[in-house]
Amino acid sequence: MGVLYLVALGVALTGMALLDRRFALFFWRDGWRAAVTLLVGVVFFLVWDVVGIDVGIFFRGETSFMTGVQLAPELPLEEVFFLTLLCWLTMNLLSGARLVLELLDERRSARSGGARAGSGGGAS
Repeated sequence: MGVLYLVALGVALTGMALLDRRFALFFWRDGWRAAVTLLVGVVFFLVWDVVGIDVGIFFRGETSFMTGVQLAPELPLEEVFFLTLLCWLTMNLLSGARLVLELLDERRSARSGGARAGSGGGAS
């Protein structure tokens, strides 16, 4: 059971990849930009975690679901996968929201354009 959390994170990351690919949200829209953005986000939060650990705010919880592998004191291996999932989820949500707003805007434009064209076409 020591790898259950890591496996769950892997399943969730696979889901993020499938959603990303299906809707071309993040990596499938612009791979290099996505990779840099994801890397910067994960590194930022890892530094955040290290600072939090150093000042005594963050610590590793004890559970039998984790591998027990530590990258640094109080920093488990699973944290890197969790932060990757967190950042990728955020970028997929942001990109998905943009797509939905673009679709709504296109529909609104089509309705208003169609209404204008139909209103001026009557016989005199």
